[in-house]
Amino acid sequence: MENKGEKQQKNMSPSAENLRYYGKNAESYCSSTVGADMSFCLEKFLGYLPKQGQVLDAGCGSGRDSLYMQKRGYQVEAFDASRKICAWAEKYTGIPVMQLSFEQLEIQEKYHGIWACASLLHVAEEDMDDVFLRLHHALRRQGILYASFKCGTGRRIKEGRYFTDHTETSLKKLAENTGFSVVECFLTGDVRSEYEGQIWVNLIARKE
Repeated sequence: MENKGEKQQKNMSPSAENLRYYGKNAESYCSSTVGADMSFCLEKFLGYLPKQGQVLDAGCGSGRDSLYMQKRGYQVEAFDASRKICAWAEKYTGIPVMQLSFEQLEIQEKYHGIWACASLLHVAEEDMDDVFLRLHHALRRQGILYASFKCGTGRRIKEGRYFTDHTETSLKKLAENTGFSVVECFLTGDVRSEYEGQIWVNLIARKE
């Protein structure tokens, strides 16, 4: 027989499950990811943007990449869905961080680039097309989107978090179906030594 807590968890939406997890684990999550070296992918992404361009760090987590891009001279805005993670990132970066989910994004044609590193993977599979369209709308013409997902197929829940996984083929199809032109799609290993063996799918796509 299910207990009340198990039943409530099963009835929670993916976004609610993720928010509960990050609300409870914000400090440990940010502390464990803030030192991850994403410079290889960041430099690929930034290479397609105009100098000092406007960039949105979408699902910024600790703010690690926001700070990197700011130090490289870009005008950075950031958001995260978790209130506690927003507070952590603001303190770390000195950049105001909006509390916002991907599903709430309603910005129009503002950014030269959107950086969504290991964040879109928490969007429900059935909402992914809508979210990619929202990102498309937020970019200026010829704007660049970077997105990364764990390599795999379908949806899953692990340790209280909802994940949507993608392959190179499925991620390219998603981008093309929502108005993007694929510039690059490539695989990388996890930069964190404790996750050696985890493969990531990385997308760089352009709004035409």
